[in-house]
Amino acid sequence: MTTLADKAILSGADNRSPMLEKDMYDSWKSIMELYMLNRQHGRMILESVKNGPLIWPLIEENGVTRPNKYSELSALEAIQADCDIKATYIILQGLPPEVYALERECKIYDEFDKFAYKKGEILHDFYLRFSLLLNDMNI
Repeated sequence: MTTLADKAILSGADNRSPMLEKDMYDSWKSIMELYMLNRQHGRMILESVKNGPLIWPLIEENGVTRPNKYSELSALEAIQADCDIKATYIILQGLPPEVYALERECKIYDEFDKFAYKKGEILHDFYLRFSLLLNDMNI
């Protein structure tokens, strides 16, 4: 007997990318590649993941060098920039919530390692910053 999930897979329902599970990275990677290829401009999305995002062309204007604005990109470059965003979204959508908790925890410990007095800061402000950091670490 087929389940509703099996029917959804067979009918091509793909409104959500596959969720990463512990110890299942290799199969998740393969499924994610297929999921990306099944999107519009799928090959470009997958290339964005494998090779990194588009390096935006630089333009010199009044002696200042700056990256092109989105509206100044060629049609192909604009599609690639859109695919870069789609690739990031697909991967983030497939990550479990625990990953975000780990990222936040790493940032807090990094902030603690680099915690120092700021020039011109009064003792009260220093204490408040330190207290907030300790509260974040406790949470």
